[in-house]
Amino acid sequence: MRERVSHNGTREGNAVESAIQSVARAAHILGFFTVGHPRHSLSEITARLGVSRATAHRYTVALRQANLLRFDPASNEYTLGPQILTLAGAAGAGLPVVAIAGPHMEALVRRVNETVVLSVWDGEAPVVVRVDDNPDRLVRISIHTGSRLTPFRSSQGRVFCAFLPEGEVNGLRRALKKDASMAAELQKVKRDRVAITSDVEPGIRAIAAPVFQGDRVMATVAIVGTVASIPESRSSPMAKQLLVTAAALSREFGTVFESARELAPLRPA
Repeated sequence: MRERVSHNGTREGNAVESAIQSVARAAHILGFFTVGHPRHSLSEITARLGVSRATAHRYTVALRQANLLRFDPASNEYTLGPQILTLAGAAGAGLPVVAIAGPHMEALVRRVNETVVLSVWDGEAPVVVRVDDNPDRLVRISIHTGSRLTPFRSSQGRVFCAFLPEGEVNGLRRALKKDASMAAELQKVKRDRVAITSDVEPGIRAIAAPVFQGDRVMATVAIVGTVASIPESRSSPMAKQLLVTAAALSREFGTVFESARELAPLRPA
């Protein structure tokens, strides 16, 4: 005989509550993983979740089956799984700035013939939300949407470090104490609105500029190429083209900088 369930007592209600609790716990587990702490053991997950080890293990198994977690048997630790990158890319694609930036980024690719990348801050690091490049180039820099960039070494990360409130960048105070030259570098980024890095990947150089909404940085746009194709100078024609694009994007969100008027677009050679 099938047991009847009322609308206000009940097994159905308990099942819904249990499902909600399971989703909340799974979300909490995924939230434990950060740029600063990307690996966790089952013991750490159990302690932070506040459940039994067996319960925590059941959640990790389910998340692994969904490719949201990955287990490293060599270290007995978990990391975020590949499905996270897919979800991050989809989340980024839904941001208004991604659609608005499209025509500006495509125009910049035509002018400089290099890969152009748009990133937003996810609370701990820049995340790539759009990439445009020239598909006809023999040598192309491959960057995937959803990729998280280093907050202190990448050009995009340094733009956020320079313009976000210091308290919003986890570990920035510690990084500044550890590297005295970084404070001077961030001051240059604030002054010129351009960050240049050549030491993240061998042979690769990136220059990035901030996109503002009001007085707050909301995104960065960057040109990524080889050290041979991208000048290291902050005042190069390519850097000026980047600033023009960043200023145009900022205007889309109601921000205008006086100095941007001096950076007239250069005609492609």
